[in-house]
Amino acid sequence: MSHDLSYEAATVPIRGDLVAAHQRAWRRLAQPGTWWTGAQRVAIAAETRQAVTCRLCQLRQTAVTPYAVSGQHDHLGELSELIIDVIHRVRMDASRLTASWYNQVIDNGLSDAAYVEIVGVIATIIAIDTFTHAMGLAKHPLPSPVAGEPSRYRPDGAKPGMAWVPTIAPEDVVEADQMLYAELSGAHIHRALSLVPAEVLGFFDLDAVQYLPDAALRDFGREYRAITHAQIELLAARVSVLNQCFY
Repeated sequence: MSHDLSYEAATVPIRGDLVAAHQRAWRRLAQPGTWWTGAQRVAIAAETRQAVTCRLCQLRQTAVTPYAVSGQHDHLGELSELIIDVIHRVRMDASRLTASWYNQVIDNGLSDAAYVEIVGVIATIIAIDTFTHAMGLAKHPLPSPVAGEPSRYRPDGAKPGMAWVPTIAPEDVVEADQMLYAELSGAHIHRALSLVPAEVLGFFDLDAVQYLPDAALRDFGREYRAITHAQIELLAARVSVLNQCFY
């Protein structure tokens, strides 16, 4: 399998910056990350796709509480039960995750930073898969993993308090992470994955082309896309409601 992806089958033109950003994300997905190897990152992406057809997840979605339904996930068998449950819960029932659930996950042996990287991989694969679905295209074959070890870099500026996981405020960025908010305001949504700076840089590289660059968000004197700021925000609000996103 290639480390790149193609939109040659698309029936409408796709902006070059979108194609380039998706290709960068696809290559990054296959490479060793901060806490997971390339093989593990690709396995996380594959399990994210698998979660959509999981019978246990579907039953839990219709229950008053996910804890009312027990059983085993339909999974691919490449990851531990703990990681599989995290992926399926984040992918299929994120609006009902709680701090107590997260704390139990950490108590069961997953580190806070490894959890953040899982969320980053999930967000990346969902963004690209949703795009192909909207375009009426098949999902891209997942890339072949790149050998190597994770960097295991934990930023000194990360502090607890804002979220379940430690995050980096703009004033706490250290020299090693000086590019973290170079093109971002450092708002809470930018800080969410900041315990793993590479995931912030990767996700918002996608966000800038699928949505808008941060500097363009409030530049109402210029329209950057084929639709207006107002139309973009109407779509964003509707999607947020459908996904039960309370941000």
